[in-house]
Formats: sequence, structure tokens, C-alpha cells
Amino acid sequence: MNRYPLWKYIVIGVALLIGLLYTLPNFFGETPAVQVSPLRSTAKVDTALLGKVEEALSKANIPARGIFLDANSIKVRLADTDAQLRAKDVLQGALGESYIVALNLLSSSPQWLSAIGALPMYLGLDLRGGVHFLLEVDMRAALTQAAERYANDIRTGLRDKKIPYSGVTRDGQTVQIRFKDGEARTRAIAEIERNMPDLALREQQQGGELRLIAQLKPEAQKRIQDFALQQNITTLRNRVNELGVAEPIIQQQGESRVVVQLPGVQDTAKAKDILGRTATLEVRLVDADPQSDPGRISAAVAGQTPFGTELYYEPDGRPVLVKKNVVLTGDRISDAQPGFDSQTGEPAVHINLDGSGARIFQQVTRENTGKRMAILLIEKGKAEVVTAPVIRQEIGGGRVQISGSMTTIEARDVALLLRAGALAAPMEIIEERTVGPSLGADNISKGFNSTLFGFAAIAVFMSIYYLVFGVISVLALAANVLFLVAMLSMLQATLTLPGMAAIALTIGMAIDANVLINERIREELRNGVSPQAAIHAGYERAFGTILDSNITTLIAGVALFAFGSGPVRGFAVVLCLGILTSIFSAVMVSRSMVNLVYGGRRKIAKLPIG
Repeated sequence: MNRYPLWKYIVIGVALLIGLLYTLPNFFGETPAVQVSPLRSTAKVDTALLGKVEEALSKANIPARGIFLDANSIKVRLADTDAQLRAKDVLQGALGESYIVALNLLSSSPQWLSAIGALPMYLGLDLRGGVHFLLEVDMRAALTQAAERYANDIRTGLRDKKIPYSGVTRDGQTVQIRFKDGEARTRAIAEIERNMPDLALREQQQGGELRLIAQLKPEAQKRIQDFALQQNITTLRNRVNELGVAEPIIQQQGESRVVVQLPGVQDTAKAKDILGRTATLEVRLVDADPQSDPGRISAAVAGQTPFGTELYYEPDGRPVLVKKNVVLTGDRISDAQPGFDSQTGEPAVHINLDGSGARIFQQVTRENTGKRMAILLIEKGKAEVVTAPVIRQEIGGGRVQISGSMTTIEARDVALLLRAGALAAPMEIIEERTVGPSLGADNISKGFNSTLFGFAAIAVFMSIYYLVFGVISVLALAANVLFLVAMLSMLQATLTLPGMAAIALTIGMAIDANVLINERIREELRNGVSPQAAIHAGYERAFGTILDSNITTLIAGVALFAFGSGPVRGFAVVLCLGILTSIFSAVMVSRSMVNLVYGGRRKIAKLPIG
């Protein structure tokens, strides 16, 4: 009546063994480490680099607890944070600017556990420490940029179709096209409506001048804003990858904000510098410089900037007038690498353009040979001229080099920003919070202690109230916690404070199932049923109640996961997994122990169940 077939014991035993193996890595903690990863795609991570790292650390007398090579980086375990900081400086100096040397934390679990895929859970920002950024995307700027692009497209389209117009200007987020006669305006309307369906057109007459006002339709504005937000999130992801951060959280918040959480990042200044920089690249033609047109330059410096131009200063301080029309933007860049100018030996950035960008660049250089072209780096609304070379010949193939008064570090940072992707719209950090590692450790300690004390209190109560069956319930509860932690580790979930709260809640809910079973058995005994029959009836009849109560909680957990976000979803994941492990441990594990103790006895005088 109360015996399991052998295969059930084997299944439970294997589950316990797997649970133990995958829970173990969480008890070994983390070791300070440095991570070496290549900055250039041409830089290799191989055994030669590994030897170089070992030699540099040996020369600096910095003992390493382990150096190993993985697919994309070299990781070095170190004794403490002092050695970690020293090693970072030593390796950065020895390896040069071709490699990123970042601070990191690595699991201290034995190699044999890592070999079978047993890895610790990731810890969230509140448990591990790190930085939290809230960034806001400038949606007005995104729409303004779109209007500027449409102004250029309209200008080009009308010119190609030989439709006469007096001028095309952008006013805020609208584009105004001026005409001298109605026929030209009518032809322009037909042309724009055919090629640019996202624009709403409105005719206007001011004095003797005919105008056409073009404005983005509401659905197009929404699409552009959504694209800007998603493009910026992608760009942030690329930049975070450059930092070598494991398990970062980058997600949308509201319609225009992005949350970035970097658990374990200790070099917060570097993270802020990389994430906070919003550099975009624009290529424009130079209208005049002091050599070619000193009069126009003097007037511009005095405040009379000619129409359609903007005044900037080159790195050496010389003023230069640059046309407002953008030839090419940074979103056409497919790759950017720091390097050196082959002729001057100065630091430079080598850029590869995508197919469309290469065609545009080739056409522009062909049509403007002998003129100057300015490459502007725009950051936080401020533009600076990186370089303004003379176009000597047509440049095809999409390979461009920018150089100027840059240091090697500046060239590396510019390349990193450009390679990580251009932002679709400017973005600004509006909130920054830093959680120190000591606070994270304190949170872990408090969360662990609260769970431990709660478990101990339940264990004492159950053992006193239900005697042997109470002890069995406590062991089943321990198995439940083991399964839950193992599943979280296998899924490589990120544990946060809400997750720890969900574990504590799960322990409380799991013991409910055992209480139901024990009370059922006692009720059967009070009704005069034999001990063996009482055990059987207790487990069978309690199962339906346990299932019903857990399914209702599971539905609530699924709803939290579906409609919640951030910490709420983390709580829901742990809660749902806890419910599943609770059912298994309360019904299967608990009964297997009872069966082992009492299933083989033919006569039982009395059950020790209080």
C-alpha cells in the first residue's frame, strides 16, 4: 500500500543529486579578477597573449590564482581587490591600446563543477553592487533629425525631377518649400506624395509667395520615436558588451526612457563615460575657410553666419564654415577601428561604411574633388570638427580614415563609440545610483539570515508538533529549497532582493502542503483507520487540495510575470518555480521517505505524528 516502485526512488535520488550539484556553486562566492578582451577585430586572443599576460604579472610580482583562456577573452583570478587594481594597470600598460582590461568578478567554484555546467546564479544590482542609470531619449531631437533628412530628400528629389523651387528650409519639425508658381507646387505635391507617404502636405500662401508645408504624420512620428528608442537600446547593449559586463539589465521604461543596470561593475567612472557619451558622426561639406574666403569667415566669426552654414572650429583653432546639409551620418558605419595614419604616423580612426553609405560617399567625393569635407563628432548637442581634409580623388569601397589632433586613447574611444553604433537620437543620463559591493554583501547577509531563521523556526515547530512526520516534512522542505536554488542556477537567473523574498515565501507555502498531509493522516487515525491506511489516505486526499491551492497561486504568479517588469518579474519567476518544486517535494519526496520508514512494516502500533 505504501511502497514506491524502484524507478520512483531512482528518479527522486537522481533529482536530489542534480539539485545538490547545481546548488553547490552558489556557496563558493566570487573572486576579484581582470578580464582582457580585444578592442580591434584584428587583435587575437590566443596562447601567445596568455603568455604575455603571465609574463607581465610575473614581472610586476602580482600572484595570480588562475589564468585561463576562453573564446573571446583572458580572465585572471587574483587574491584581493588591491592585486586586482594593480594587475589592471600593469596589463593595460603591457598590452597597449589594442585590448580592453576591465575589472570583473569570477566564480570561485571548482573547475569540475564548471565543466558540467554547474554555475552560480547571477546576483542582481541590489545584491552584488554596481551602477544604475536612467537615461532619457530626446524624442524632439529624433523628430527634428527626421525632418532634416526629409528636407534634404525633398531638395534632392525636386532637383532630380527639375521642378523649380525658391527654397527648402526646416522650421522646427516642419519643412517649408517655397515656389514661384502654382504649377511647380502642384508637380511637387505629386512627387512628394508618391515618394514620401509619411509626410502630410499643406498648401499656404504668404504675400506673393506660394508655400508647401510638409509635416510628419502622427503614425510616422510614433514609428520614428519607437525606432529611436529601440536603436538606442541596441546601441547601449553594444557599449555594455564592450565593457564585458555579465548579465546587464537594459530595458525600456515608459515611452522615452531606458534603464541600464550593470551588476558587479566596479569601474563606474568608465561605465558612465562610455554609456553617457552620445557621440554621433556627421559628414558635411566645407563652405569656406580662412584660406579660401577670409571675408566670409570674418563675418561669421563676428556673428553674421551666412544662410545654410554653421561656424565651427578645427582642432587647431582655425574657424571653418560648414554647410548644414548632412552628407552622411554615423548610422552608415559598419565598423570603426583605431589605428595610425600610414603617411603621418598620427593616431587615426579607420571607418568602414555600409553599401548605401559607400555609394553616397563615392558620389559626393566624385562631385566635390578639390573641396574640403568636414567630419563632425557631435556629442550632447555640441559638434566639433574632428578633421576637414581636402578631397583629392574619388573614394570608393566605403573605407574612410579620419585623423587629426587625436591621442591614441582618444582614437580608441572614438572608434569604440562609433563601432558600438550610432544613437538614433540624443540621450542624457537623468538618474544615477551606485550600490556599493559592501551594501550588496549586507543585503545578501540579511536576506540569507532571514531565510535561514525562518526555516529554523519552521523546523523546530514542525518537529515538536508532528514529531517524526514533522522531521520528514522538514527534510522535504530542505529538498524543496535545494531544487529551487538548483533550477535558478541551471536557468542562470538573476537573483535580486525580491527573488530572495520569493524564496522565503515559498518556504512558508511549501510547509503548508506538509501540514495538510499530516493533518489528513491524523484525521484518518482519529476515525479509527489503521496507520498504513491512514498514511495512504492522507497523501491521496491531501494531493487534490495541495494541487488546487498551488494552481491558484501559480496563476497569480504567471500574471505577475506577464504584466510586471523588473523586480516584479524576478519575484514571479522564483514564486512560480517554487510552487512547482513545492508540489514535487511535498508529494513525492516526503512520501518516499515515509514509505521507506513505514512502508515495509506489516504492523504499526502507533504513528509518531503528534
